Amino acid sequence: MGFLDSLQSALQGGQQGGGSNLLADALTSVGGYQGVLAMLQKSGLGDRVESWLSTNAANLPIAPDEIKAALGDQRLQQLASQFGIPLDQLAGVLAQHLPAAVDKASPDGVLATRNS
Repeated sequence: MGFLDSLQSALQGGQQGGGSNLLADALTSVGGYQGVLAMLQKSGLGDRVESWLSTNAANLPIAPDEIKAALGDQRLQQLASQFGIPLDQLAGVLAQHLPAAVDKASPDGVLATRNS
């Protein structure tokens, strides 16, 4: 579980952007944060996305089942296989960490794009 340990350590340890970048890198195959947020918005979860991007609101939670419905089992299974973890576990990790990671990646309310 190296990826999960690294992600959790970076996010909980308060490393400046470390966990956010690790999660963004992991999501590259699904379009990074922007791709995932677009899928969530298309699935009717725009209120959650807006709360994560907002500078004035608390981050609304998202359930693993909502992650699975928005991203689809096929995409999640590809990611889960890439990291050697079960699909349900990946959905749980994303549900737990995605709101805070997006919030950290959008300090001014706009998702920063990385050009590297």
